[in-house]
Amino acid sequence: MEQSREPVISIKNLFYHYGQANVLENINLSVNKGDFLGLVGPNGSGKSSLVKCILGLQQPQKGEVSLFGEQASKFRHWEKIGYVSQKANSFNTSFPATVFEVVSMGLFGKVGLFRFLKREHRQKVQQALEAVGMDAYGSRNIGELSGGQQQRVFIARALVSDPELLILDEPTVGVDALSTDAFYELLKELHRDRNMTLLLVTHDVGVMSDYVTRVACLNKQLHFHGKPSEFKKASSENLSELYGHTVHILDHSH
Repeated sequence: MEQSREPVISIKNLFYHYGQANVLENINLSVNKGDFLGLVGPNGSGKSSLVKCILGLQQPQKGEVSLFGEQASKFRHWEKIGYVSQKANSFNTSFPATVFEVVSMGLFGKVGLFRFLKREHRQKVQQALEAVGMDAYGSRNIGELSGGQQQRVFIARALVSDPELLILDEPTVGVDALSTDAFYELLKELHRDRNMTLLLVTHDVGVMSDYVTRVACLNKQLHFHGKPSEFKKASSENLSELYGHTVHILDHSH
C-alpha cells in the first residue's frame, strides 16, 4: 500500500467565477510532496485561473487553498514556490539584460532590489544555470537565445531561490518541437534528481505518459485525477467530448 505523503497543495470545494461566468466549479485536488502533476484541459477550461488561485493572485468565491499545510491567504513563505509562466506573454526578450542578470532576479526576494549580489548569491546563480545546462551562456543577452534556451533560463530564475514546488503554466508555448522534448527531459531530471514537486499546466496531452507521475484533467470541473497509465486508457471519445474536438493521446517516446 502506498504511504500517505505530505500535501504541498490542497484544494477543497473551490469555486471561482469571473463576472457571470463560472470558471471553476467544486474543485478538490491535492498535490503531494514529490508529485509531478500534469494539468491538462481545453482552452478556457480554467487551468490558468486555478494556478492563479493557488498563487494567491485570484481569490475564489468559495472553498480554500492550502500551501504546505497553511491557508494560502496566510501563507508568506513564497520562496518555497518557483513559478514559470508563458514566456511569450510574460517577458520582453528585447530587455537589455544578460542571462546571468535574468536569473539573479529570482533572488530579489532574499537580496532586495538594487542590492549588490554577494559571492554566495553569484554562486547560486551559477549553480542554477548549471542545473539547466545554460552555464556557458551567462554573459549572453537573453534576447539572443532560442525559445527553448530562454525557457531554460526562466526555469533557472525560478530555481535560484531553492523552491520546494515548481509551477509551470504552459511553458512550451512558442517553443519548437525539438526544444520541447529537451525541455520535458529537463523537468524529468529536476523531479528525479532533486525530488522536486512539479505542477505542469499544458495543452500537450501526449506528454503525460512519459514524464509526469499524476494527471489531472480540468474543464471547469475536475474530470480526472490519477495515474498516467489510467489516463491513457481513457477513450478518445471521452476526451474528444471533453475537448470539443477529436483528441488522440500520443507518446513522446522515440
